[in-house]
Amino acid sequence: MGQEHNGQDLLNLQEFDEEALKKESEELLEMRFLNSENATFSRTSGGFIALKAGDKEYERVGVYLTFPLTNPEEFISIRESDEKAKEIGIVEKLTDLEKDQQEMLREQIKLRYFRPVITKVLDVKDEYGYAYWNVVTSFGACRFTTHMGGDAVIHLSDSRLLVTDIDGNRYEIPDFYQLSVVERKKLDLFI
Repeated sequence: MGQEHNGQDLLNLQEFDEEALKKESEELLEMRFLNSENATFSRTSGGFIALKAGDKEYERVGVYLTFPLTNPEEFISIRESDEKAKEIGIVEKLTDLEKDQQEMLREQIKLRYFRPVITKVLDVKDEYGYAYWNVVTSFGACRFTTHMGGDAVIHLSDSRLLVTDIDGNRYEIPDFYQLSVVERKKLDLFI
């Protein structure tokens, strides 16, 4: 006995456009560099960034760092603002753009990669698998919670730490050894 066929294919090859798929794949693999000669960034009335690149205009774009921790001024990915976030191009160096456009992109980067610097550790308490932090940051006093296990505190170098709270917010300790002995002792659980 064979399986009955109800007349509907699971994959309708009539609608499959191989050429369109090839073209889209080639566009995704092509790296386009954006600079002051081929791209113009402008501010929208809502405070977002628009882009004119060649003959295409984008009403709003997203600004993403390729190397946010190690190289925040180079290889900046400019993407469409929809849910697919398709890459439009790469700004190889911020200095490849006019001064005013550099500042626009830096503002967007600061908003997307908001990362306060922890300047003082007042207290860290460990309870039931969570750590409750009371710190002073570059933006003022702050309290947040992290998981005790896993990757809540990541060593970026021998002395540089990145702390991620349970909501995904990130805090930086640029130099662990610049903290007082008492503060470093409070972080013994993570070091």
